[in-house]
Formats: sequence, C-alpha cells, structure tokens
Amino acid sequence: MMLNNKLTTNPIDASELSFDDFKTIVIDDYRIAFESRQASLLGRKEVLTGKAKFGIFGDGKELPQIAMAKAFKNGDWRSGYYRDQTFAFATGICTIKEFFAQLYANPSVEADPASAGRQMNCHFSTRSLNEDGSWKNLTEMKNSSSDIAPTGGQMARLVGLAYASKLYRQNPELNYLKNFSVNGNEVGFGTIGNASTSEGVFFEAINAAGVLQIPMAMSVWDDAYGISVPAKYQTTKEDISEILKGFQRDENNAGYEIYKVRGWDYPALCETYQQAIQICRDEHVPVLIHVTEVTQPQGHSTSGSHERYKDKARLEWEKEFDCIRQMRLWMLESAIVTEEELAVLEDTAKKLVREAQKEAWNEFLGDIKTEKDQVISLINNLSDSNQALSKIAGTLGGTPDAQRKEVISSARKALRLTLNQPSEERNQLLSWYQKEKENNEERYNSKLFTDGKESPSLVNIVPASYQDNSKMVDGRELLNACFDANFARDQRLVAFGEDLGNIGDVNQGFAGLQAKYGELRITDTGIREMTIAGQGIGLALRGLRPIAEIQYLDYLLYALNVLSDDLASLSYRTKGGQKAPVIIRTRGHRLEGVWHSGSPIGMILGSLRGLHLCVPRNMTQAAGMYNTLFRADEPALMIECLNGYRLKEMLPDNVGEYTVPLGKAEIVREGTDITVVSYGSTLRIVEEAAEELAAYGVSVEIIDPQTLLPFDTDHLCASSLQKTNKLLVVDEDVPGGGTAYILQQILENQGGYYHLDAQPQTLSAKAHRPPYGSDGDYFTKPSVDDVVETIYQMMNAHNEAKYPAIF
Repeated sequence: MMLNNKLTTNPIDASELSFDDFKTIVIDDYRIAFESRQASLLGRKEVLTGKAKFGIFGDGKELPQIAMAKAFKNGDWRSGYYRDQTFAFATGICTIKEFFAQLYANPSVEADPASAGRQMNCHFSTRSLNEDGSWKNLTEMKNSSSDIAPTGGQMARLVGLAYASKLYRQNPELNYLKNFSVNGNEVGFGTIGNASTSEGVFFEAINAAGVLQIPMAMSVWDDAYGISVPAKYQTTKEDISEILKGFQRDENNAGYEIYKVRGWDYPALCETYQQAIQICRDEHVPVLIHVTEVTQPQGHSTSGSHERYKDKARLEWEKEFDCIRQMRLWMLESAIVTEEELAVLEDTAKKLVREAQKEAWNEFLGDIKTEKDQVISLINNLSDSNQALSKIAGTLGGTPDAQRKEVISSARKALRLTLNQPSEERNQLLSWYQKEKENNEERYNSKLFTDGKESPSLVNIVPASYQDNSKMVDGRELLNACFDANFARDQRLVAFGEDLGNIGDVNQGFAGLQAKYGELRITDTGIREMTIAGQGIGLALRGLRPIAEIQYLDYLLYALNVLSDDLASLSYRTKGGQKAPVIIRTRGHRLEGVWHSGSPIGMILGSLRGLHLCVPRNMTQAAGMYNTLFRADEPALMIECLNGYRLKEMLPDNVGEYTVPLGKAEIVREGTDITVVSYGSTLRIVEEAAEELAAYGVSVEIIDPQTLLPFDTDHLCASSLQKTNKLLVVDEDVPGGGTAYILQQILENQGGYYHLDAQPQTLSAKAHRPPYGSDGDYFTKPSVDDVVETIYQMMNAHNEAKYPAIF
C-alpha cells in the first residue's frame, strides 16, 4: 500500500503483453532471484571453509531488488549498501562470477571491476573512467557509485547524484555535456537497511532531498532488526515511513511521495516501483519506498548466527514468508509455471552458480600458482642442502591453496636466510622478488589519486603577471575575481554552502556572484555539513565541478566521516574506476575562540589521504591553487586563512589563469643559519620573527610547503638543511599533530636527518583549543615572541658565546 492510498492492487501491468510474454518475464525474474540466493548460500560456505575472509549477502531481499531493477535505466545511478546483490545481477552491474571474484579478493580489475579485490563482497561499483582517467559515456551505462561499509554512509553522496539531474534539467548551459545526462531524466536510487535509518546522515539527507526537490528514490529494506537489535530499539513507532509521514507532499507543500509495500509480494513490488520511479523521474519529486516484512535467511553475516537473537516464532515466520518461497507459490497458483519446470530451472541455476564460483576461484589462484611454482623452484636452486630453505620450499609446496602472502613471505624468508651467501641463484630470487614487489605495489597500493591525463601535476604552470599600475585589493576581492573568471570560463562549476549564495559567503569571496551566475550555480544550503560534502561528491561523480563550502574548519568534523570514508578512498577503492573532483572549501587558523580558530591538521592528514591538502599563506596563492584544481580532476581540501581576507594584496592581471603547482614548496625568505618550515597564517608570524632575529645576527630561511598533501615533492626542505643544518617546524596544530607529519616527511622521506647538527624542534599550539580573545590567542598559539625565542635558544645551544642566553 502507499501512504497516500493511490496504489491499486493490480499486479504487473500486462495490458500490452501476451500471457506468454508475461510468463517469460516472471520466470526470468524468478531465475535471477533464485540464482542470487544460491550465490548467497554458496558464498557463506566459501567463507566458512576458509576460502574467503568474510561474507555479507543479500538473501531475503531478492524480490524488491528485482522490482527496483526493472525501473532502473541507462544513465541512472545507485548509491546503496552491501545487500544489493540481486539488483546488481538483474541490472548487469555485476555478474555472479565477478561476485565470487570480489569474495576472494582477486586484485584484477578484469576479474573484479568494482574494486579489484580492495573491498569486501557485495560492495558494488561501475567503472566510470577509461584507463587514462577520462570519462566514459555515463548515459549509456547503468551506474553504481562505489559502496562503502559504514551504514548510512551512502546517503550523503546520493543527494548529489540526484541533485545533478536537477541541474542538468534546469540549466541549459549544461546541455553540451551529452555524456552525463539526458535532460536530467536520471534517477538517484538509494538503498538502506531499516536500522541504519537511525543514523543522523539518513535524516540529514532525507531532509536535504525534500528541500531540494530532486529525483531521489530511497528504498528501505526492513527486516525488523539491526544485526541483533530489534526495531523497537532502533526506530520510533518501529516504522520509518510512519515517522516520516510529515514529509508527504500535498496540494500546498512540496515533499515526498511515500510508499509502503511488503517484501514478499512480487506483483505489488513491481507496480510500486514502476509508479514511484515514474513520478520521481518525470516530476523530480523524491520518493521513499519502505519495503517491510523482509527476511534475512542467513542472518547478518558470516560472523554470527541469527538463531542467537531471533525466537522460534520469528524464525518460523521467516521461513514461511521467505520472498522466493512466496513467489514460487504465487507462480504455481497462477499457473505461470509447473513444479516440473521449476525443478529444472532451479537445478540449472544451482549448476550455473557453482560453475561461476569454480571459475572465479581457479582464476584467483591461477596467477598465484604460477608465482608459487617460480618461488619454489628458485628456493630449491639455492638451497644446496640447507634444511631451513628446504623446509620453506616444502611448506609452500604442501599448501595447495596458498595465497600471495605465503608466496611472497617464503621468498623474503629465503632471502634473509641467505643474507651472507651471495650467489647467482640468490640474485635470481632477489630479482624475482623485486619485480613482484613492483607488481604488488600496483595490485594493492596504487591509485590513491586518479593520476590520469588531467592530473594536477600535468596542469601548465602559469606565473601571476602584474603591471606597474596593478591594484592593491583586499584578499577577499582577489578571491572573488578568481571565482568570477573561472565561473565565466567553465559552465560546470557550481558552488554551495551555508551563507554562500545571497550574501556571497561570510567573508565575501563570492560577493555578487549569485546575482551574476544564478541560484543554480551559486547556492545557499541549510546547516548540514555531511550532505554538503556528499552533494559535492555526487555532483562530481556526474561530471560537474563543485565547490562545497564548510563555513569554518572547526566544523569540518561534522563532514569528516563522509570525506574520509567516501571521498578520500574513492579512487583507491575502485582502483581508478571512479573520480569525484570536488573542492572542499573552508577557512581556518587564527581568529577568536574555541570554534573559530581551528587548525586540526594532524586529524586531517590522518583521515584524508586521497585528497590534496592546500594550505595557502595568502589569497594570491589560494587563487593560484584554485586555478590549478579547476583544470585538474582530483579532489582537494582548501583551507583559506581566516585573518587574510582584509589584508591587502596585489591583484594579478591574469587572476583566473595563473596557476600554483601542488606539492611545490617555496622559499619565502633566504637564510643561512636555520631552516623554518611553516604554512598558512603562522607563516606571517615567522616572517615577522625573522626580521627581529636578523638584528641578533640570526639568518632565517623560511620555507612554505604550500600543500601538505603532497608535501614538497622537490625536497626543497632537505636542500635547505644542507646549508643551515638546523630545523624548526612551526604550526598551529596541537603538539605532535601537523608538525610530526612534517618532520617525518623532511627527516625520513627526504633524508634531512643526515644534514642536521642540532636537534630538530617543533613549535605548535598548546594541547587544548584556544580560549576567546586576543590574550587567549597569544597564550595558546605560537606568537612572534615564541618564534624569536625558540630560534634564538636553538642558536644559543649551538654557539653560546655568540648567542648568550636571553633568560
């Protein structure tokens, strides 16, 4: 039934089908559902026998996913969770063989196109990109954004995937992007388990979609549990559609269409999805489809048994109302198929699934077996009656299903044991290992970034140009001119965030631009950081170039789950199959008080590998980085300096064209006595301190890394240390935060340790956040006094006679 009571009780609309055609469709649907169930059953066995590490399956949800797949068209997008295997099989997003390849973690893109073995099973994804990182024609594909395991995490990006259709339909300037949309007709399909609707991101996304009025179709698979926790502990009234009734649209207010249908009722499911998606697609109205009375025959996953928490009555009910059993009974009662025909179909399906499993397993072991045989032969060649080596080779040879870990580990052990026994045979093993090390780097560690033909590293470096009469302007005006030039140049650019549109953001970087480019391109949002970030991810997945603004860096924490779990890992977890070149724009560092002076760089560095981290010292550098990112295709976090918007800077003539390369450090002051590395707002403090120190005979070399991810790819810091032999790192993060990362990069990665003649030091903020007021800033973050005295003390320790102690 539908909550607004529009749904009739008619089964599949067969008005234009013969009965034979109708039968063919129904029987084929049952076949797909039955094959999917067999894949679930066999997949569990493969985990329990040790062939795979963990299994999570979509059994019990086959029929609603068949119905959903019928409404899913080329160009549409899915943003779901790890129960959608039947939908994946029905749409062709995944084959049964690929399903098992992912279960075994086959690191081949050809075997597991979704993730190349980098994700657990049932984490689906389609490959949006060609090998060079360029886009495929997404309108000719059925698209699935890459799944993530955190429950509810798929909701944020779903908003952006659906919102893209609104922009494509309503903004005629985007009509040239033929590979991404056909008049905005594409629907964003979301799926979630009933328990995960308790997540805050679910409610945030539901509200955002209702406000935006976008073609988002949200399906809730309701099996009355969240692992072992029943619905009475999860959801008010134990019914998500019941508590969302207020979102139902009416004649006076926009909102949702809300449907409710039982998960074992095949005819009603087919009709519900047909009607719901038609409204969603045609009218751009979000819909919620609450699928109730769903079962979970094998429990939550291979890590537990649902018999531990479901009583006997519930288990009996689940057997009776298993959706495949109910469809089978309905088909027999409706004379669609006979028992004998079903028996043949089911036997064929079992054989097909078993054969697909065997092929996937054999292909997974194929390359490894070749490597195994090579290692055994190489070890035997150098053993020369060495019992330890013979044992390694024998143990490996006696492991019939040895995986790559055992093969490589055996080679490494053999190389360690023969460390002092050089020979040609050992050289052969070493050569083999070094080659395989490169191969394994590609298999398991590649594609943190897209690294395609639009990589930021390939963007032409264009210097800023000035004339004798170039104007001095506020930093905010320089940014505004940069955004204006780029929005005029590239129709794909959109920007959104709290207070961004009408007033042009709280610091006026977008002042006047909404009036110039329209509300579709420069847009205010509600206070909803998770879905602001997700909106950016979804739009970027669909070929647009979003700037998603988080008003202050302190509030990035509200979106950190989305940025870390989804955006930062996207290229890696798809092995370059998808990209989302979104720019997360924010502002931080020095201002006033606990919530407006954030510099949580260590937290960001630890959680956002996979994004470029830009920390410009002023708005000239920020604009140049924006110009680079707008011409590239990788995601970034841009942290503008809060206290820099009203400082005067010279306006470049080519404000929308000059570029600042990412990962290239810059010497902002040359010196000979000590190297100081800093960035962002603290850099001005260091520059002021260097002026005072010069009066004491201390020559300070100041290096601005400009970006922390990547960090100083030309090793400018280490080169400076060859001259100064002393190092101080200054930032506003907590002790051991960003400074520890910078030290690791300079001392370890760049070999800077070998150039030191004094202990390297760090100067950071205190371990707590800064209190309010100028005094609070002075006593908690590095001041000019702190920098002067720290550097002077380092010089005193080096040469006490020349630099007598201050205190």
